[in-house]
Amino acid sequence: MHRRNFLTGLAGLAISGPAAAQMMHDMGHMGANGAHDMAMTGGKPVLPEGQPLRELPRLLNEAGEAGLFKARLAAGPGLVRFADRLDTPALLYNDGNPVIEAREGDRVEISFRNGIPDEPTTVHWHGMPVPADQDGNPMESIASGSERLYAFDLPQGSAACYWFHPHPHGFTASQVYRGLAGIFLVKPKVDPIPAEYGDTILMFTDLRIAEDGSMPASNMIDVMNGRVGDHILVNGQKNPVFPARKGEKRRLRLFNATNARFLRLTFENAAMALVGTDGGLIEAPVGIDDLLLAPAERVELIISFDRPGAAKLVTLDYDRGWMGPGKPEAAGITLLTADVSEEAAPNVPPLPATLRSIEHLSKPAVTRRFVLTESMEGTEMKFLINGASFDMKRIDEVSKVGQVELWEIVNQADMDHPFHVHGTQFQLVEREKNGAVTQPSYRAWKDTVNVAAGETVRILLRQDLPGRRMYHCHILEHEDLGMMGTVDVRA
Repeated sequence: MHRRNFLTGLAGLAISGPAAAQMMHDMGHMGANGAHDMAMTGGKPVLPEGQPLRELPRLLNEAGEAGLFKARLAAGPGLVRFADRLDTPALLYNDGNPVIEAREGDRVEISFRNGIPDEPTTVHWHGMPVPADQDGNPMESIASGSERLYAFDLPQGSAACYWFHPHPHGFTASQVYRGLAGIFLVKPKVDPIPAEYGDTILMFTDLRIAEDGSMPASNMIDVMNGRVGDHILVNGQKNPVFPARKGEKRRLRLFNATNARFLRLTFENAAMALVGTDGGLIEAPVGIDDLLLAPAERVELIISFDRPGAAKLVTLDYDRGWMGPGKPEAAGITLLTADVSEEAAPNVPPLPATLRSIEHLSKPAVTRRFVLTESMEGTEMKFLINGASFDMKRIDEVSKVGQVELWEIVNQADMDHPFHVHGTQFQLVEREKNGAVTQPSYRAWKDTVNVAAGETVRILLRQDLPGRRMYHCHILEHEDLGMMGTVDVRA
């Protein structure tokens, strides 16, 4: 869609599909011209910086036997103090953003209660190889006040950084930006990363906060581009700090749990090695200077703090495409600071040269093509895959269990779209843009891949479990407004 057409039609924009009522409710405080107003009458609250990095709370395992993770999880309203003397109403899991930690081979049983007033929800175990009826897809919604049991087994080879979040159609974006997200860490039985490196989770969220501490409703620009907040938070904090010693190596697990913020990152005054992606460890460490973390993506890094002083994780510029006014600043934001002392860290083991082997998927039996577009027809805004808006009753593709497929994701829209597939991990084959084809320098398992505007991305995948699976843009406002489809995987 051309930006000129967008700007011409912005004032009269209408939203179609089952998400319309929720989105119009969210935009209740929006100015009539659709400008990026913040629903605020005065200055913005100042969030404290430089506080010690805190760990996210752990979900208690109530099982009394080895090989079983059993817990209770509830979603509901709560209060969070982001700024001094201001309580922000939010949605939380067990009053926070918990971490679930289990191991390959474990049985998982989680009793979930929806305590969100007047809204359905689900728990989607993002990236995890769980049965279709346990996946938390939109067809399995849980009514307000209701409960259900999620139960599944973690297969061998599934160790990775996963996360969980709501997935009810039409409500996903608002429930996530109001706070519903958690981490699901699956550990291997034997971990090649030295234990001396520690294991630090960094969950990125972003926050828009009004003068009274509330989260302003989404506006028209949020619907178009995806909601981007004013503050990027790490484990709920702005630019937290942690100590390190010269020569120390740290294992950091990064999770982009934002609705729509693209994070191009670098670590100043420290060296980065990539060791893992969405689906777990890669085959060998890769030294990098920077990385792009699109919404829903995860990476594992080894950071080497070889020089004393402040080592900062900062954002770099990245043009993900933006429609209308209010484009947020992307570069020069400090997310996290390591205070590296002159004291030398003792006995730091080297990073192994080999981490694991990754299966090379065989020649595909089927090729599928998915074209991502956005359009404005009169005053009706649409986000589409293959010209269609999501219909919960429609099956868009039919696949077979165990069948290797090549998917071509073609982005004909004006902005980047991170593409997520439920139920499996895939391998990136190549990217093509303006006639130039590039291939990845390493093999990795992924469940979300960014597709830049004008780019075609090709992936190889195989679904090993039957049932209906979703594929969609992980800019959550776009997902809610139709950029999603269903593949029925049959035995």
